[in-house]
Amino acid sequence: MATAVEKLPDDPALLKALIRKERESFQKQLNTLIEALHLERHRRYGTRSEKAPGQGELFDEAEQDNDDIIAESDKDSAASSPKLKNTGTRKPLPKELPRVRHVHELPEEDLQCSCGCTLTKIGEKISEQLDIIPASVQVIEHVRVKYACKHCEDGVKTAPRPATLLPKSIASANTMAFVITSKYADGIPLYRLSSILKRYQIDIPRQTLSESVLKTATLVEPLIKRLREHLIQSPVLHMDETPVQVLNEPDKTPQSRSYMWVQRGGPPGQSVVQFTYSPSRATAVPDELLTGFCGTLMTDGYKPYRTVAATKGLTHLCCWSHARRKFVQAQKAQPKGKTGKADMAISLIGKLYAIEKSVKFSDAAQRHRTRQEQSVPQLKKIKAWLEKTAQQVPPKSAIGKATHYSLEYWPELTRYVENGQRPIDNNIAENAIRPFVIGRKNWLFSNSQRGAKASANLYSLIETAKANQVEPYQYLSWLFGRHPTTEPGNIDSLLPWNMPTTVSNQP
Repeated sequence: MATAVEKLPDDPALLKALIRKERESFQKQLNTLIEALHLERHRRYGTRSEKAPGQGELFDEAEQDNDDIIAESDKDSAASSPKLKNTGTRKPLPKELPRVRHVHELPEEDLQCSCGCTLTKIGEKISEQLDIIPASVQVIEHVRVKYACKHCEDGVKTAPRPATLLPKSIASANTMAFVITSKYADGIPLYRLSSILKRYQIDIPRQTLSESVLKTATLVEPLIKRLREHLIQSPVLHMDETPVQVLNEPDKTPQSRSYMWVQRGGPPGQSVVQFTYSPSRATAVPDELLTGFCGTLMTDGYKPYRTVAATKGLTHLCCWSHARRKFVQAQKAQPKGKTGKADMAISLIGKLYAIEKSVKFSDAAQRHRTRQEQSVPQLKKIKAWLEKTAQQVPPKSAIGKATHYSLEYWPELTRYVENGQRPIDNNIAENAIRPFVIGRKNWLFSNSQRGAKASANLYSLIETAKANQVEPYQYLSWLFGRHPTTEPGNIDSLLPWNMPTTVSNQP
């Protein structure tokens, strides 16, 4: 059915104005479509890093530290700084690794000097090679001695079973430490681990490995609860979330999204990284996860964080790295080889990071003074530029969205300058969640809620160990060996910062 055509005005001036208005509307639509095309083309074929070609982006959050951000965005500083020459010096191998000496002597005939004297040893010249030996596999025999009385034959007494992590399982504490570290720290799925074990003539099906991992994750729940008690004592708590797919979830399709939430904090010297699985991303989840916390919360601009912070009376900070990332997206939407407003925004934000770099090793008082003297004036420049740009760009364009985001969260973005202990961004939370995302690329999904909760528990242990400079396998081996004999009231002794500096993995 034909539609009625709107009658055009007879007045030439009105007709020109109408044509001009329509042309501007079509131009805006065209620009929006061109931006979308540039972004999609960059997503499919371009480099997916914010800092340099060749480094893939792992997920939709920043994965570079402040120094990397400064190196890209603060062009003025980079231009004025002398470039360090790459000498190609090899890093020395760790001193704690065992050494095997192979002494190479001169042939007997070369020990005689041309003058007739015998050469005297004056020193050694040592070069090192790294020698990696595949995993050592052995069987532990638990021999329980049996006794009986030959006179009265009053029965047989057998030595009691030793306390083990998984009774009746063939997996020792070291084995479970190896399996869990391989999956949750190194991203190796259990079916691959099963194949690796077969090369040693050991047949352990993936289902058996999976059930052992699930049982272990359940056993460490008291430790996870204790970590949360330490977590909420933090003066500053970082928080983030990322999707996870759970196939068999009540009232949800297998294709639907669930979420893994990560929090990082803890009192000084006791860093805690805690993962929590939830089928929802609703406000109720951060509200529950922040129960008992009364410090400063650092997040991205997801609105439920703002809601919960206001409800609980928390000081809420927003991440400058996240705000900058939106301008990076706008930069990618620009025509190839062109510079524009996004480049200006990235440069302005880069100067904030240059200031942070200059006080990286300063105490809180000095950092606060420097921020007041240098960061506050720079923030005023950024605010003025944002307000001016917001009037010049279409709100729905990439640069418009980035500009309005920064203005909307301006109070949260600028509160960090009020206290020298406050961070400028949420990068340590985003970096803490990175191993989960790398692993997700390999194992793709969790089969059940039980599996997702187990993953949260075990990622929490591994990442907390790493945050306290403890090697994950060494910690899990030590933990699983001591756990069966540790009384519930002494659970604190199993926390990573209480692990002895020198431990043995011998059963």
